[in-house]
Amino acid sequence: MCRNIKVLANFSPPATAEEIHASALQYVRKLSGSAKPAKGNQETFDRAVAKVVKASTELLESLVTSAAPKNREQEAEKAKERNRRRFGKA
Repeated sequence: MCRNIKVLANFSPPATAEEIHASALQYVRKLSGSAKPAKGNQETFDRAVAKVVKASTELLESLVTSAAPKNREQEAEKAKERNRRRFGKA
């Protein structure tokens, strides 16, 4: 999976439309192998992003869990600590 695509499920507050769109964009970029499509492919690229946004939003709204919602700041700190352990201090 692309490292820039973040988990968006079970957060309080829920993922924003902007977060879902950014994740969809990263997914379509990765899948297509293109960060910026050619002019002739732009409409197709944008349509794919919109469909992934729709499917992702439906998924996130439909998921059911008994786990407590995660805190964004705590999860970001955990990720930073994992990176420090993995890559050392820069």
